[in-house]
Amino acid sequence: MARIVVIGAGMGAMAAAARLAVAGHRVTVYERAETYGGAVGRFERDGFAFDTGPGLLHLPAVYRDLFVKTGKEPLEQCVRLTQVDPASRHVFADGTAVSLPNASRAGVVSALDAALGAGAGTRWGEFLNRARDAWDRSRRPLLEEPLPADVTRFARDPYPALRTGLLRRSATTLAEVGRRELRDPRLAALLESHALAYGFDPATAPAAAAVLPYMEQTFGSWYVSGGIRALADAVYERCLERKVEFVLGTEVTGVVAEDGRVAGVELAGREVVEADHVVAGAPLPALYRDQVLEWDGQEEWPRHQQGVRTGRVTVCLALRGAREADAVHRTVVHSAGREEELDALARGRLCDRPTVVVLRPGDERLRPDADHESVTVTATVPAGGAWASENLWGADRTAAVAVEAFADRMVEAAAAAVPGLRERLLWRVVRTPADTFRDTGVFQVPGPALAGARGSLLPAANAAPLGGLYFAGGWAHPGGGLAHAGMSGALVAGLIVEGADFRGSQ
Repeated sequence: MARIVVIGAGMGAMAAAARLAVAGHRVTVYERAETYGGAVGRFERDGFAFDTGPGLLHLPAVYRDLFVKTGKEPLEQCVRLTQVDPASRHVFADGTAVSLPNASRAGVVSALDAALGAGAGTRWGEFLNRARDAWDRSRRPLLEEPLPADVTRFARDPYPALRTGLLRRSATTLAEVGRRELRDPRLAALLESHALAYGFDPATAPAAAAVLPYMEQTFGSWYVSGGIRALADAVYERCLERKVEFVLGTEVTGVVAEDGRVAGVELAGREVVEADHVVAGAPLPALYRDQVLEWDGQEEWPRHQQGVRTGRVTVCLALRGAREADAVHRTVVHSAGREEELDALARGRLCDRPTVVVLRPGDERLRPDADHESVTVTATVPAGGAWASENLWGADRTAAVAVEAFADRMVEAAAAAVPGLRERLLWRVVRTPADTFRDTGVFQVPGPALAGARGSLLPAANAAPLGGLYFAGGWAHPGGGLAHAGMSGALVAGLIVEGADFRGSQ
């Protein structure tokens, strides 16, 4: 039985902790905050409750596997999952709207043809065929296996070249895929919105980002009753059942190494806790910035998604009046100035007309009574460098005024998804990357690992060069997102339990 210390109580870290405890190890989790869950947070006020992190679950099989491997009760006995149908409604800049069914390729094609004109669905379906090829080529090595030391093969984009005449020509970015292959600004906006939701700029994201809409439309979107925070609660309870010890409100200030191998961690107050293995589940940029991780050769590694510099602004809306019976759970209201939006993102400023994602769960656990509704509106924004914020999210009055004005524009856009929004509004709370920093230690929200882009969108490998140290969570392989964080926990547990023989998740 090994002594294992886990730094941070995010979803990937807890997934690793539960698996390691089942394998017979003694696991202790140290979390600087007073609660668990990392970015999967909750805001509550006046009987209203809001998820402050992700609002939907994709690839639920990741957490089904976690619960099967760590106890008798399956995931569905611990939380209630329901498929969101329609999966999403899209309101485009020209006023056209389309509702896309959940996990139905034929249904999506039919809906696009009906809303956007004959042939639109066919072009989208043909695009999904190519996205499936990229998924099949990259799924196993990029999601289910440890990241190899030589990542050269991931520098090549797996998205297939499209034949044009007698030649095949490769698209280099996702935006180029939209222009060349979809040939409709609304279909291009639909495609790009998936990249934007994960924090990627479509103008620079590789064509391989096509796997993002493919994953969603193939495996579906799921809602956890009580909000995604209920999933964090269930994972935490599973850890406790497996005898994982949590020490909340306690900061790890350093990793202790002896003879080229991890020996433990140092806590605030200089107390040293010995360990045979250490799993760092906290965001890597914060660990480097705060000098928790230090050793020779640090400058040579790791990769932590050099191109990802985006965060989220989320506006929590408390509304009077009941949610209409036919309300859609998720609506994407596309920007009327998409080019300006993407240019602003690249230049590190707030745009005039943001694309917003509006979530209306209709969950009685998130509202005081049936005559009220909780709604969240989210936009992707620049978040500064990996090590510190820019003035955009500072505490001065100028920044505060700019943020409130941006939130006004978000709510204005969200009115296309919520009838009578302005008249129904009781109050709102605006959460910015500064709140993300307070909760997690970084301003950014990491995206999932993507092949292509010369390997610049690969996160850190799960096994560190320092023996006995491992990385889990959104800043480690296979990257950010709820499902990907769970995968990272499985990979770390496999590396510790099976060692060099581990070849990946089954």
